[in-house]
Amino acid sequence: MQDNVATVRVRGLSHAVIWLATSAGASGDPLFAEPIETVIVTSARRSSAAFEAPYTVHTVTPEQLRRNLVRTLPEALRETPGVMVQKTAHGQGSPFLRGFTGYRTLTLIDGVRYNNSVYRDGPNEYFSLIDFNAIDRIEILSGPAAVLYGSDAIGGTLNLTTRASRYAEETAPHYLHGAQEYRFSSADNSYLAYTNFEFGAGQQWGAHVGYAYKEFGDVRAAELGRQPRTGYGENAVDFRIDRRLSSRWDLTAVHQRLVQDDVWRTHATVYARSYAGTTVGTDLVRSKDQARSLSYLRLAGTDVTPLIHDLQLTLSRQTWDEDGNRIRANRRQLLEGFDSRMWGLDLAFETHTEIASFSYGLDYYQDDVDSRGIEFAPNGDLREIKIQGPLGDDASYGLFSAYVQAELPLYTRLAVTAGSRFTYTAADIERFEEPTSGLPASFEDHWAQAVHSLRAIYDVVPGSSKLWVGVSEAFRAPNIADLSRFGASRSIETEIAATGLGPEKFLTYELGLKTQDRGWQSSATYYYTRIHDFITSTPTGRMVDGLIEVSKTNSASGFVHGIELAGHVALNAAFSVFANITWLESRLEVLDSTSLRRQREPLSRMMPLTSNFGLDWSSANKRSSLACVFALSADADRLSLGDLNDSERIPPGGTPGYFTLALRAQHRVMDHLMLTLALENVLDEAYRSHGSGSNEAGLGVKLGVRVSF
Repeated sequence: MQDNVATVRVRGLSHAVIWLATSAGASGDPLFAEPIETVIVTSARRSSAAFEAPYTVHTVTPEQLRRNLVRTLPEALRETPGVMVQKTAHGQGSPFLRGFTGYRTLTLIDGVRYNNSVYRDGPNEYFSLIDFNAIDRIEILSGPAAVLYGSDAIGGTLNLTTRASRYAEETAPHYLHGAQEYRFSSADNSYLAYTNFEFGAGQQWGAHVGYAYKEFGDVRAAELGRQPRTGYGENAVDFRIDRRLSSRWDLTAVHQRLVQDDVWRTHATVYARSYAGTTVGTDLVRSKDQARSLSYLRLAGTDVTPLIHDLQLTLSRQTWDEDGNRIRANRRQLLEGFDSRMWGLDLAFETHTEIASFSYGLDYYQDDVDSRGIEFAPNGDLREIKIQGPLGDDASYGLFSAYVQAELPLYTRLAVTAGSRFTYTAADIERFEEPTSGLPASFEDHWAQAVHSLRAIYDVVPGSSKLWVGVSEAFRAPNIADLSRFGASRSIETEIAATGLGPEKFLTYELGLKTQDRGWQSSATYYYTRIHDFITSTPTGRMVDGLIEVSKTNSASGFVHGIELAGHVALNAAFSVFANITWLESRLEVLDSTSLRRQREPLSRMMPLTSNFGLDWSSANKRSSLACVFALSADADRLSLGDLNDSERIPPGGTPGYFTLALRAQHRVMDHLMLTLALENVLDEAYRSHGSGSNEAGLGVKLGVRVSF
């Protein structure tokens, strides 16, 4: 009965607030007179106002990151329309966009590809390996962007902009700024400290340097109490230098590195706490140490030639190191890990003519992967040196792409955007465990794929209402993790290599409406995505160490469609309200390995009906602000077969819905001192995001202090 009531609250309150936000703004009442700032986005390859783009685009600003006192980068997205953040562990987080996550969403850092060939299917921890302190702004481009960015850009693209020194805004010959930030959270007894400096010569060059130290304690959840082995440590550094070479040329160098220490996958261990009937794991230890880095050098030019108006040449290198430790109930220990070294080259151009504006270029990424695995007997003796670690050893993976996109204004109120991309993918695995014989084997294959996109935006009411449509293809080439994955997967599954895979294909239709006026803005989007050759894990019929053996095949097809609504109204100079609601459903036709018949099921971990809404207040001098934020989620009871088997993370019948409240306050005591206070989960709700391995924190206090000079 309680779950039904929660569902009714979700539907009733969410629809009411959305209706209030949009209809009140449309009323034209002079009370709604506070202008809303124009948002400029770059995730569609060119800088443009979000209102003018034929996409669904949302942003997370630096002010929001500071006010919300976020703990990790995934948590910064929790109140974004169309996004669900799943957390297998407290130190892990995976955003779902339009029903997809993991390697079916693409992450970019300053336009540099973050996804590599070890990205796993389903939710993974890799988005958590980016320090939010190093990020100035997040742009979320919902839906396919394969023409713009290639493989993986299916559910959406997350474009992260790094913090810079802003030397172009400085006029002094020499300048130095700095800040010390400190954050404390009572619900997990966590401490975060971030120190950063900005220095340089105004109008000539500037540098930003930052260091973050974080200690997270065990999470105290409502009803469950302390959840053991959920705490961990983390530290990160980030550096960026920008140099103006001339009036036309700029040079940028960036380096960032993050290290995570002893992050436990608690749900798989005996330390898990059962929630709503979830099973407790049997492992004695299941933990990982992670380290990643990104370095890039970028040369950017404007008005390079009469034909080329903008040019960017970027060279990048990323490193990922993962080491896992698993001790089973029988005390056998498995130590496994991998090292990834990915080089990238991006060359992007822009040309503007009287007829159209063109964005075009090419990119190449080469990922080299080594893996390892070693197993010990319960008495500590060496039992086996594995052929491979969690994925194939001595592997390489190359992605080459060329693309072109044209923006053509047909007349004053209608513009069309059309583009195409060709991608060539090559995979070479020198050593992996052949599933049938169990002996070492090698593999080599390649795939070629072309995708196209056509979009149009129409100015229904000039300056205040735009209607847009889109038809876009997207794809995802199988990566090293698909082809050679080996080891534990879901709660009761273990995965083996699958070398007969081909690219997944997607076709999306979108229809959107954007409205704005002096004091309000709203957006509504409907999308429908056809899915072909979807790669799913299929049981082989064998049991290994008590686990169901699975292997990937291109065996599924289906669709996902949904509606995303968002509204924001400035009631006056002091008060504003916002609301968003997300609904989606999906269906996949998959092959049942037992009956060899096709059956229908939803996508795994389908986002339930979800709404966020709240009220903001700011003082006349903008030195103080208050926020009241509600989050509602219906029961997540649309389950795939994999979800039903994932009993350590998903309760029987699905994940219960929830209703949470957060209160946040911020006050600038003086020009160089900012205080932030938040009460999170005020109602002390026992809940978890669908598919997560542990519960969210109960009632807690967060405190933030920022001292700058």
